[in-house]
Amino acid sequence: MTDQNAELDAALEAVVEAAKAHLTAVKAAAGRIDDDDVWQAYVNLNNASFAYDEKLLEAFGEVTPWDVESIDPDEADQRFGLGVDGYDAAESTDPYPQVISVRQRRDYRVPSVAALLRVADAARRNSVPEDEDAGAVESVGEAVLELLQAGDGSLSSLDVPELEPLDGLLTVSEIAEPLDLEAYADSDGDGPFAPREGDLLVGRLDEHPFLPDEEEDHAGHNH
Repeated sequence: MTDQNAELDAALEAVVEAAKAHLTAVKAAAGRIDDDDVWQAYVNLNNASFAYDEKLLEAFGEVTPWDVESIDPDEADQRFGLGVDGYDAAESTDPYPQVISVRQRRDYRVPSVAALLRVADAARRNSVPEDEDAGAVESVGEAVLELLQAGDGSLSSLDVPELEPLDGLLTVSEIAEPLDLEAYADSDGDGPFAPREGDLLVGRLDEHPFLPDEEEDHAGHNH
């Protein structure tokens, strides 16, 4: 049983190491959804746990509380971005010479300044520790920025009753060089979006939001 015990000890140590690696990947992802490193660490932890459970059952007829099944590494590779033909984007030999730039603008009307400030104040308080003074949101622009920060920069965080969406647009361009944030002052809101010589506008999508009464009229035309 000595060799078997040694195998069990090694299998358990593999679980511990895989669990640590998984936690490290989770912390590094910081809540990022569908992170490949997190998924790969999850697969390793799953399979290490499965192997330990199998060895424990074989040696002593005991099981762990982990109800896991082995994950096929080849199937996992597809989840990591490796296709069935072995394609790996990181090792691609035909990189596209241009950079694709997606830029979006969306305008909003503020029906009630007081209501917008209230919802932004609530968002700020939720993001600040209880023992710290969050401070009041004092302007409309600051309120919108607070909502965006609370939503990790996603425009969907502005889908609130306190903001009435107006027309917007989205453009897709091919450019020679990627954005260099250090080349623009923090107060420069135009430079990063201004086209440069040689940029190619592929196309744009116009956004025309439906207001509640317009949605009813639109629905009525479909009947």
